[in-house]
Amino acid sequence: MRILVLAAAVLLAAAAPQRLTDAGVRAFVARQERAWNAGDVDAWAALFTPDARFTDQARSGGEMVAYGTSTLPQARGQAQRFFSQSQVRESGQVQRIEIQPDGRSARVVTRKVSRISTGGRVRLSCADSVQTLVLGGGRILSRGRTDTLYRCPR
Repeated sequence: MRILVLAAAVLLAAAAPQRLTDAGVRAFVARQERAWNAGDVDAWAALFTPDARFTDQARSGGEMVAYGTSTLPQARGQAQRFFSQSQVRESGQVQRIEIQPDGRSARVVTRKVSRISTGGRVRLSCADSVQTLVLGGGRILSRGRTDTLYRCPR
């Protein structure tokens, strides 16, 4: 029995990524988007470190206007309230991936467009999203993100 457990542990360790790759980062961002679009707050929240921080800000007249920063539990509660009232379809396009030389972390910039339906009304929301991904315990997780809202182009 011990040999089977040890063999399974070795196989899992071998399958776990040792370094972040461009393809791995893109797959992670796609998992985030799928969880969010499904309204699966549990799956979405599981993709972040426990100490993750979420910052919202907007560009207005050439200046940045801060809306605030949330912890993971706060962001989780906000997401649950949001999904109880609205439906969303978010699509993101990775603009830039900067993997650190040690391969253990990466900065990712994504341009996102969200179509939000609430009470029969539909609105668009556009944002540039910046997050830092880390590799730990064989998993890729996000340390949080900063979303900078901007006026969607017509």
